[in-house]
Amino acid sequence: MVLVIKKRANGEEIARAEENGGAQVFEGNWYFAPDRVQMGSLQVTERTYTCPYKGVCFWIDLETPDGHVARNIAWVYRDPKPGYEFIKDQIGFYCRNTQGTIAEQVMQA
Repeated sequence: MVLVIKKRANGEEIARAEENGGAQVFEGNWYFAPDRVQMGSLQVTERTYTCPYKGVCFWIDLETPDGHVARNIAWVYRDPKPGYEFIKDQIGFYCRNTQGTIAEQVMQA
């Protein structure tokens, strides 16, 4: 199975990787290796969320082609708590459509 995140506005791919080969499913969300994510229109912000067991993540915004910003479409844990090191620096996305993204699962040929 290939996991794909696209921009809602124009269908351009933001992230693509095989599950267990550059992407992993964790807690119902998709975490991509940084080299599998096109960061050109993404901005890691200073806004944070603190998960009681994973630690602090930084929200990532998407700049849309029309110049608007879709907030909090992804996140990254720079220094997760012990036991969650496997998500360190991985780019997390919702596995559902958001105001700025479309999430797709593609069967491999």
